[in-house]
Amino acid sequence: MSLTEFTQEEVAAIQENSTWPRFLIWPVNFFALLALATQWPMEHWAFQVGWTLIAAYTFLCFESCFHECSHQTLCGSRAVSVWIGRIIGTLSLVPYSTYRESHIRHHAYLNKPTDWELWPYSDPDTSLWFRRIFCWLEFPLGMFTTPYAYGRLFFHKTSPLTEAGIRRTIRTEYILMFVVWGTVLGAVTWFGQWELFIRVWLIPHWVASVFQTFRKFTEHLGMVSYDPLLGARTVMGTSLLTKIACYFNFDIFLHGPHHRHPRASTNLLCSRMTDYQQQHPEIAYPVFATYRSAIWDMLPKVWSPGVGMNMGAPAPHDERQQVTNFVADVSKEVVSDEDLAKE
Repeated sequence: MSLTEFTQEEVAAIQENSTWPRFLIWPVNFFALLALATQWPMEHWAFQVGWTLIAAYTFLCFESCFHECSHQTLCGSRAVSVWIGRIIGTLSLVPYSTYRESHIRHHAYLNKPTDWELWPYSDPDTSLWFRRIFCWLEFPLGMFTTPYAYGRLFFHKTSPLTEAGIRRTIRTEYILMFVVWGTVLGAVTWFGQWELFIRVWLIPHWVASVFQTFRKFTEHLGMVSYDPLLGARTVMGTSLLTKIACYFNFDIFLHGPHHRHPRASTNLLCSRMTDYQQQHPEIAYPVFATYRSAIWDMLPKVWSPGVGMNMGAPAPHDERQQVTNFVADVSKEVVSDEDLAKE
């Protein structure tokens, strides 16, 4: 398993960032699932739809927690990040280490052909129609396409993941995942509880996968630049609803500064983006005041889905270094000067 080394200042910032209030969404999830299981307060479809949407949204927040775990910045304890990440990853069919290794490269090589997390949209060897079909399938089938896309980093013959220890860890996590789900599905079959399982677990997760697909596309689809601040959409919400949603999703909406500073504590991202805007007023950063406006900017790209070279960017230059872990500042440590230069 790979570990991220933090500076003393980074560790202090992570420890000072109070995470526990964000976990208030977990009892909401439990209550929603309990209400679906018992059909409380009644079986009327309106209540079932309402509880399903609440459960699905809380599952989306769990995915944001999973993302934070992959950075090992969830709290002051790295072990807590790893083990919560392994639990969420097992339940969501994406082993923790598979996600982490893919996400490390996503940060280092954003929108480039070596950005495995954004395959097939980042791959210039894929056809436009293949990307269209895959994109359209992701909306209804994201709970299956997502594990497939992440799994490519481990199973594909051209995978850059060659370190024996990490591959052994990922293999173990896949085996554990199959054992857990084999046991769960076996118990559901044995006790004849498929209707309950579908209503309480499968449908909310399916809806959550649709939410997650919208979020992934809103952050990345159609972005051209290799510059972290220009190559991802950032939502700096002005409304109370957007701020609350951002908070319980571990500030993942602040995506541009997060991509530039993947080891930074989440509570610092908004101020960093503001600083960049003030220092460079001549640059039109893709920053939106509402999530709705970011979605509207993304939606036309669904017809020609892609990032980087598939959206007209030139082939990237050689990196300053080859990255196998999260760095403090992607622009300064990884991306070449040519790729950061303004056109």
